[in-house]
Amino acid sequence: MNYYSLNRKAPDTTFTNAVIKGLAPDRGLYFPETITPLPTSFFEDIDHKSYSEIAFEAIQQFVNPEIPESVLKTIIKETLSFDFPVVKLNDHISTLELFHGPTMAFKDVGARFMARCLGYFNQNNDNDVTVLVATSGDTGGAVANGFLGVKGVKVVILYPSGKVSDIQEKQLTTLGQNITALEVDGVFDDCQDMVKKAFLDESITSKMQLTSANSINVARWLPQLFYFMFAYKQLHQQHDDIVFSIPSGNFGNICAGMIAQQLGLPVKHFIASNNANNVVTEYLKTENYTPKPSVQTISNAMDVGNPSNFIRIQEIYKNNFGQLKTNLSSFSYTDGETKAALLELYEQYNYVADPHGAIGYLGCKDYLKTNENVHCVFLETAHPTKFLDVVEDVIHTTVDLPPQIQSVMGKNKVAKQISNYEGLKAFLLNA
Repeated sequence: MNYYSLNRKAPDTTFTNAVIKGLAPDRGLYFPETITPLPTSFFEDIDHKSYSEIAFEAIQQFVNPEIPESVLKTIIKETLSFDFPVVKLNDHISTLELFHGPTMAFKDVGARFMARCLGYFNQNNDNDVTVLVATSGDTGGAVANGFLGVKGVKVVILYPSGKVSDIQEKQLTTLGQNITALEVDGVFDDCQDMVKKAFLDESITSKMQLTSANSINVARWLPQLFYFMFAYKQLHQQHDDIVFSIPSGNFGNICAGMIAQQLGLPVKHFIASNNANNVVTEYLKTENYTPKPSVQTISNAMDVGNPSNFIRIQEIYKNNFGQLKTNLSSFSYTDGETKAALLELYEQYNYVADPHGAIGYLGCKDYLKTNENVHCVFLETAHPTKFLDVVEDVIHTTVDLPPQIQSVMGKNKVAKQISNYEGLKAFLLNA
């Protein structure tokens, strides 16, 4: 499989090079040259396939021929070492829980898959690769855990000071070894802009090999398509028309779901559920795509004012606004509405959600107002204990800390403060 830059000013490249480089030389995101639908028999027989078998058949075309079958099967087995349960709330709404991994966030799958791919590619390389990643919350912890101790890989994580939860901060600042955290005086978009700028800075790239583990990287982004297939396996015998409501920040997860649909997965519709950072919601109303500075909310992983992966979504639909709009709806919600949804989920269904999942739930409710005969699945993307101050204040109940969270709570934060790109550059060149 070859990959091309969405800026179309760089040569096509291999999966290996796309993973190692992260961004194309023209600063464009890489996109697969072809997407070959899976045979209909794959979906007809999906009940008889394990998660690992589903994932292998779904991802194989995107990594061939660079990762041998035996290696790919091992990577997938190690990546999918936890469960992905669907919890039914009522006849029309279920939630897909994606927080059962080591950092209790949906990004565990992509981070673990990418770490193992990069470790395989770099196994005989004497030169280190530096993974440079920006996080608005859960990416940092997932990447830190996924890459911890990987030979020949150093990880540098940028996160916005005061704009991630205490537990999220602990998960990315307490591991040590090959993981370094940089606390940025700014917002997530500042962190993301610094990462992109570093990739184009020859004074840095001439001295070290940089790659990114944000969803801009194809090995972090594509494995997220597994989730939608796993949910389909659990639901398709009971429900014909399945709709997914995805809490959306950088739009990598929903884009991966659309790739699953391109592979033939019978998905009726997607909902991009936004917080106050509602660039895509406004775009679908006006056809005017206008990135803007992000604003801080209680669903911080979605505080993105210029979602990187939306250009990939536009590519799937060949920039045809009409076609996109037939397959994608979007709604946005305030913090007040999010809190009300948290309370409603707890009181009506005895379900403790996190703020991001609550927004996904609201997206389901709004879509169902005009589409009654579907089953809507919202993605619960992080464990509620990662947002204890918000969740416990709303539902007035103590939420027990799972072992994955308890393990980091007593550790000391270690982070270096920077305020601008020059601070990042100085760190990289002197590290």
